Amino acid sequence: MLILTTGGTIDKIYFDATSKYEIGEPTIPHIFKEAGVTVPYQLVSLLQKDSLEMTDEDRALLHKHCSETAESQILITHGTDTICETAEYLQDIPHKTIVLTGALAPARFRETDAIFNIGTALGAVQSKTHGVYVAMSGHIFPAGSVRKNREAQCFEPITPLPLA
Repeated sequence: MLILTTGGTIDKIYFDATSKYEIGEPTIPHIFKEAGVTVPYQLVSLLQKDSLEMTDEDRALLHKHCSETAESQILITHGTDTICETAEYLQDIPHKTIVLTGALAPARFRETDAIFNIGTALGAVQSKTHGVYVAMSGHIFPAGSVRKNREAQCFEPITPLPLA
């Protein structure tokens, strides 16, 4: 499995009361170690950007890495503001299972969704069929079917799910 990190809130480090931050080293190795994860993986820290700063060139670089790797399972950590757009950008890559995830609060915070989201993404990348997915808010959404609801601080389907 290949893990690509691009930055985002999940890897942010805050320094002072004015909320100045920078993107730190990837937190996935620490999270996997604490959780006892033994899945073999290769980690590439591709970018260290807030997703609002991601450009088409950044997405093209991510696309290139996903397309050219021999790995068929790819987990990507990404900022939540543009994670849905990036997932859609990667949809034309065949024969790969690509799962993007992020966090609404940094992984280094005591209260964070990061660890849960990474666990969900790890399970998804190993069990879903080929395609591109976003693992957030306890769901695994196919790319193109999800949006961030900033007001509710969650991810939701673009078309409401039918009631069971």
